[in-house]
Amino acid sequence: MSELKLDPQRTAVVVIDLQKGIIGRSCVPHSTSTVVANTVRVLDVSRRAGALIVLVHVGGASDGADRLYPEADQPMPRGTPLPPDWSELIPELNQQASDLVILKRQWGAFYGTDLDLQLRRRKITTLVLCGIASEFGVESTARDAFERGYELILVEDAMTGLTVESHTDAIERIFPRIGRVRGTDQVVAAFTG
Repeated sequence: MSELKLDPQRTAVVVIDLQKGIIGRSCVPHSTSTVVANTVRVLDVSRRAGALIVLVHVGGASDGADRLYPEADQPMPRGTPLPPDWSELIPELNQQASDLVILKRQWGAFYGTDLDLQLRRRKITTLVLCGIASEFGVESTARDAFERGYELILVEDAMTGLTVESHTDAIERIFPRIGRVRGTDQVVAAFTG
């Protein structure tokens, strides 16, 4: 495992779906409170270092007309109205005026958004990913970022999944092939060291 060094001027911390409608879900192997606490640690140190913060949340039209509903063996629920605050970012993220906020309508943060454009305009080459769920929003964003040529740091204990198996699959089989899997302590040290 190589030593992790991060250039804050070329790095963005991308936080996936830490929002009111998702944070209450039961997740494993890390609790959502652990994910939030570790993400906040990464955000605090990266903000002080001068890295770009990207806060991604999923949302859309109240009638669901802008969501995907393809035929699938286990389709996403449809027709259930979401509470008005479902898409709001949680206050623990301490959103700042300089943070880039991305509203997505699919699992990944790139499709149908200007995320790639905004990162490239700022000359960002490395993404540090945190959030929920490891196997959905985080993995979809990571795969797309990899295909666009970004260096990836995936903060294992600042993300969690819907099942232990699906989180483990992402952490052990997918992420090591497209980036570097590290813990919160290692990422914090990379920003301060």
